[in-house]
Amino acid sequence: MPHIAIFTDDPGWHGARLKRAFAARGFDACYVSLTECRLNLDGNGPPIAIPGFADRLPGGAFVRGIPGGSLEQVTFYLDILHGLKLLGIPVYNDARAIERTVDKGMTSFLLRHSGLPTPPAWVVGNREDALALAKREMENGHQIVSKPLFGSQGEGLQRHEKLEDLAFLAESNGVYYLQRFVHCGEQSHDFRVFVIRGKTVAAMRRYGKTWLNNVAQGGRCEPVRLGDLLLCRLAEDAVKVVGMAYAGVDIIRDAQGRYTVIEVNSVPAWKGLQSVSEVIIADLLADDFLSLCATHPSQTQAGAT
Repeated sequence: MPHIAIFTDDPGWHGARLKRAFAARGFDACYVSLTECRLNLDGNGPPIAIPGFADRLPGGAFVRGIPGGSLEQVTFYLDILHGLKLLGIPVYNDARAIERTVDKGMTSFLLRHSGLPTPPAWVVGNREDALALAKREMENGHQIVSKPLFGSQGEGLQRHEKLEDLAFLAESNGVYYLQRFVHCGEQSHDFRVFVIRGKTVAAMRRYGKTWLNNVAQGGRCEPVRLGDLLLCRLAEDAVKVVGMAYAGVDIIRDAQGRYTVIEVNSVPAWKGLQSVSEVIIADLLADDFLSLCATHPSQTQAGAT
């Protein structure tokens, strides 16, 4: 049976759904932490060693998480993914896509450069500049959200409504990411749109208990029909710009009814979305990933036991 590597340090609900979907299609999948992989550059055997695959490479690699760590550690984990792709192993999403989206600054840059609607944002390397930018925004009647440059599920986000709030600016080792806050009416909400291979497959509206709408922060999910072509097209365009096979796109509609892209997630969770969707998202992901693997038959065979 061909083997698939699922890169994750916490398989949980998502890992179990993926493993079940792969098994139903005749593929065995095992969970692997990127922290346990290594480069063997001595000319003996595969240059990348992955636990559970002995002296062979997997038929494909499905990325469900990149461990945190120092710059050197994260670079090494991405090197493993880059190396696998260079060896002809399908990687989903690949390292380049992850690099573009794990860094919120680069995501905002790519969206803005492509002309897609996204809130004004700034990335600066010192606190004085960050405070000056935030004060300027507030003097012009805007609120500011500061975010860790790397992060997900709403963790570490701060909303700044008045000058006194700026004492709590979020930062990432001396780097500050600021984004203009988008008002969406009385009830805080946004949209999560799930895109696979350039096509929207599911969407939901998230209502937050606070100004944060993330499901991990207690957000409530409601289904959204895919008939909203503007919403779907914007999500699909955002995914195309950052070059991903699949993604979760966070979109907000302001008080004037205009959509704007907040974030693009290359390793998105979908538990909340699945709870309000008729399609089985893990099945769609497995089918798309395996179609990619099918274009590398020799590598798929090399991963068999």
